[in-house]
Amino acid sequence: MWLNNMKITLSENPDPTSQSYGLAQIVEKLANRLTPEESLSTTTVRGWPSAEYFIKVLPDFAEVHSFIGICSRYVHPLFAGESGVDQKCGNIYWHFREVVYEHLIVDGFIRGYKKWTFHEECTYSGTSSTINPTYPDTDYHQYVRQDDMEDMLRDAFNMRSHGEQSFPPDFIISEDCNITGNVFCETGTSAPNEEPNEEAAKFYNLLNEMNEELYEGSKYSKLSFCIRLFHLKCLGGWTGNSFTMLLEFLREMFPFAKIPQSCQDMKRLIKDLGLGYDKIHSCPNDCMLYWGDQKNQQSCHVCGKSRWMNSNTEYVNTDEGGAQLRKKPVKVLRYFPLIPRLQRLFMSSKTAESMRWHNDQRTDDGLLRHPVDSLAWKSFDSKFPSFASDPRNVRLGLAADGFNPFKIMSTSYSTWPVVLVPYNLPPWICMKQSSFILSMIIPGEKGPGNDIDIYLRPLIEELKQLWSGVETYDVLRKENFNLRAALLWTINDFPAYANLSGWSTKGRYACPCCAAQTCSKWLYNGKKFSYMGHRRWLDENHKFIFQRTLFDGTEEYRGAPKQTVGSEILFMLKDINFSYGKMNQPPITQKRRRSRDESDDESDEEDDPNEAELWKKRSIFFELPYWEHNILRHNLDVMHIEKNVCENIIGTILNVDGKLKDNLQSRLDLVDMRIRRDLHPQVLPNGKYRLPPSFFSMSKKEKEVFCMVLKDIKVPDAYASNISRCVSFKDRRLYSLKSHDYHILMQDLLPIALRCCMSKNVTSCIIELSNIMKAICGKVLNVEELEKVQDRAALTLCNLEKIFPPSFFTIMVHLVIHLPHEAILGGPVFYRWMYPIERFLSKLKSYCHNKRYPEGSIAEGYLAEECMTFCSRYLEDAETRLNRPSRNAGLNDHDLAETYLFQSYGEPIGKVEIVELDDISWIQAHRYVLFHHDSMEPLRNEYKQILRSRARSQRLQHREINKLFTESFHEWLSQTVWSGKDVNDEIKWLSQGPNRVIKRYSAFLINGYRFHTKYRERMRRTQNCGVVVNSSITSYASARDSNPVEGNVEYYGLLTDIIELDYYGRWKVILFRCDWADVNTARGIKKDQFGITMVNFSRLIHTGQQLMDEPYVFSSQVKQVFYSKDPTDEGWYVVLRNTPRDLFDMGNGSRDDIVERSETLPFPEQNLDENIPSTSTQYQWVRDDVNEDIYE
Repeated sequence: MWLNNMKITLSENPDPTSQSYGLAQIVEKLANRLTPEESLSTTTVRGWPSAEYFIKVLPDFAEVHSFIGICSRYVHPLFAGESGVDQKCGNIYWHFREVVYEHLIVDGFIRGYKKWTFHEECTYSGTSSTINPTYPDTDYHQYVRQDDMEDMLRDAFNMRSHGEQSFPPDFIISEDCNITGNVFCETGTSAPNEEPNEEAAKFYNLLNEMNEELYEGSKYSKLSFCIRLFHLKCLGGWTGNSFTMLLEFLREMFPFAKIPQSCQDMKRLIKDLGLGYDKIHSCPNDCMLYWGDQKNQQSCHVCGKSRWMNSNTEYVNTDEGGAQLRKKPVKVLRYFPLIPRLQRLFMSSKTAESMRWHNDQRTDDGLLRHPVDSLAWKSFDSKFPSFASDPRNVRLGLAADGFNPFKIMSTSYSTWPVVLVPYNLPPWICMKQSSFILSMIIPGEKGPGNDIDIYLRPLIEELKQLWSGVETYDVLRKENFNLRAALLWTINDFPAYANLSGWSTKGRYACPCCAAQTCSKWLYNGKKFSYMGHRRWLDENHKFIFQRTLFDGTEEYRGAPKQTVGSEILFMLKDINFSYGKMNQPPITQKRRRSRDESDDESDEEDDPNEAELWKKRSIFFELPYWEHNILRHNLDVMHIEKNVCENIIGTILNVDGKLKDNLQSRLDLVDMRIRRDLHPQVLPNGKYRLPPSFFSMSKKEKEVFCMVLKDIKVPDAYASNISRCVSFKDRRLYSLKSHDYHILMQDLLPIALRCCMSKNVTSCIIELSNIMKAICGKVLNVEELEKVQDRAALTLCNLEKIFPPSFFTIMVHLVIHLPHEAILGGPVFYRWMYPIERFLSKLKSYCHNKRYPEGSIAEGYLAEECMTFCSRYLEDAETRLNRPSRNAGLNDHDLAETYLFQSYGEPIGKVEIVELDDISWIQAHRYVLFHHDSMEPLRNEYKQILRSRARSQRLQHREINKLFTESFHEWLSQTVWSGKDVNDEIKWLSQGPNRVIKRYSAFLINGYRFHTKYRERMRRTQNCGVVVNSSITSYASARDSNPVEGNVEYYGLLTDIIELDYYGRWKVILFRCDWADVNTARGIKKDQFGITMVNFSRLIHTGQQLMDEPYVFSSQVKQVFYSKDPTDEGWYVVLRNTPRDLFDMGNGSRDDIVERSETLPFPEQNLDENIPSTSTQYQWVRDDVNEDIYE
């Protein structure tokens, strides 16, 4: 047997604060403090626990008394007890000295335990000459400290030491110790002589591997080598066969090393660090789980189906002889228990502190940066103050979606993982894949649908248990506490919304927020529902309320619908029974054809429908005692809503087949509704229909311009995919767009492409819709702004109703009206949308190597990844997914950064050129440094005062004085300092100027941006040379103006050069040289009819040719923009801003920047009342300038 965190605590009386010592410390203290009569060599003490000494020396029982007595007298003034070093106790149990003496005499010391790892021998670094030289602080011991394997095992098995856990001295750790906590027994009870339990056995085996060197003299142990190598496998995505081939090659090259033979052997070695999963059989028809009390049933009690594939055959004779055929279940749910995974977050020293971030480190300034700032979180805390009292209690989000694991679209198969997100973590960790917890894998081949509640049963039972609490050890506080957890909401796409909530997201009442008050209209010709009626969200006296012909032909007097709360839903469904299982579904009947009369208003509107009858089921989440009180139970997925809305717009304006919302059917629906007569189809003599071109349609030339803008645009690195690859000039359409492509189009590129080829009223409305989506998707939100966005969203959708036909308004377009309110309730969208979940599901899909058992392959792959994620937290000197810097993060060397002025330090990329600056460039670069250094402020003021004194006699104007100051300050400073003026060393170094020989780069990373020079990216598909600098300038009304005005101006430029100034080894500065557009006159900058900024680089300022020019700026000053060429105005470019992807504004407790946040929208807010006609007489529904008529 091995030891478990043995520490020798020496005291006469029980004292919880008594100090603990490792064996090496005891030996040193004994060696330094023994009297000559008690002299005892280190070798003797070291020999006691060995098997040889047990045979030769232990018969002299006085030696045992000597060992305990010496420890009692000299190591610590008090002695309470010690961990049993004998074979019987294995250092797991704590006893008084008499019990320890008895066990040592009867059972002897532990055999084979010579390297006292958990007695701090590895980490001890004493320098006493009496220490045995066989155990120095070698590289191996230092490596163990860096890799933290010891702490990893302690955290994984909750084997924290006596001193760290502050165990009472009159208690011992019993044999029932397991991963979920510790059970204590009173001291003095004799521990039974039996084998360790399963968890302890796993711990001892791994401890053995940790203490076993890979080969003699290696700095790696066998365990650390396997973890490091397997981590590389997971990081690089190696297959099992390729990894086995690598191990075979390593074994052949290093036959003396203890290298596992295959990938499976290595998995068996480290699998005990994982947490495992349970296999639960389910009914083939999704009626029940064979779990709990029904675990041993052989067939479904609902539909009668057998749980086995081969239920009729029990024995099969094979060629090898009679052999029993193992029964195979039809369906297997793979469930990953939640409780141990949450406990490990607090038992691990690497994650325990992060689980308290939401309480200890966040900024509380009223802005929404994290779910903890949201109204839903705060409402939950006020409803359950006992839960909120402990910040360690966990808030969870649940995400579920299906995917095809085979990556073959022709195969119909749907596997449904369920993922949990712990929201206690900080923003930069919370939504990373390493933080997600896979809860279960629901098997295919068909999705569970509404029967998903059957599979959620084990999770719901665990969540009930977590609501009451489970005992968990907090390594940060060194205490056990009652861990509780609650589910805040679910994250899902719209079809999964119906499966999880129980509300049908199809048909007349498809909106789950409006519920029975959903405003919909059946389109007889389009064969679908149209969801309009957004005037209900306007003020009751708004002019749109009374307009009929511009909308759906009716006046709107209803108010905004009131959302049903959880308690009301629970009350409605309390007496309704729901049955699960595919066999219990109502038979599919042929759809009834609606008559034309049923599309009339009288029959189309149902008065006061019974909302209880509209629910498909009572969601299983209502079994959670707190679920009915959650004010945001299910999230609308912004990702899919944005994608579908953008797809509607592009498909309609480009006339894309299958996506077009303005076709013959939609025009016939206008006839039925008796609105927009100019757009009604015209019947031709040949029986075909002529569709007059609507005012939002585009000609072929305009479509080509639209496609040209998207084809030519270049975006910054890591901003988006290459949109140009999706543009087809031949068909004048976009194809193969992904969800993120639609996201970029909707928020940035679509308004830019439309502004020069679409009417003003349509473009302004789409720009406003783009601004709304941009505001909702911000990383930092303000409740007051979101309330304004809510009003703007209602007005924008109403104006869209005046532009597009009713068929345009699918349920996804309608859901935009609810997004601002959900942002107020739930906080920033990126915690609640499907983007990170979809990427995680894509990762799970990559684990499917065995197509016969896809769910099992995914489960095993996730377990390996989960295990390596846990282990990688302790590999501090290795690159892992947790510490791998982002693509544009740059270097993070604080010591080196201190030598760079103005925080200009970053990471250069590419070849370094050594060049010499010309005289003008040298002066301009050096002068820019002097004008911005704070230490120079007194000297700058002094020289300005000198110039003003001279100006009185020469009658110089204020502008002339500034010109003289700019041209000559660097010379005056150098002469003044070297003439003996008393200044500090920093000024002396700067006054002499930099070395004329400088380093030149072509690319640079700083502040999360990647900058390229214009020359470097001339052949690239990305644009990283655009910069903007906000600078304070002095403006003069005329040459005689003696009262200049100071103000901030944004300068737009193109990066042409990156240089590094060197002040002779003392200081360094990174400067950017740019071509600056003339922002002082209309020839270089202007705003178009939509208020969008445009610049012209054929008109430049500060070119550097004149001494007064300032072509340089600090690398830390610039922010990144990118430009889109205007296809109709030669030489002009539209400005678009970029923000770093991994930048999180955590605030400083101030609200002064709230006004500035409104300027981060990509485009100015549009005045829709001016751009869009308000009466039907002002509207021109048909375009007269388009000759291409549409015939169908």
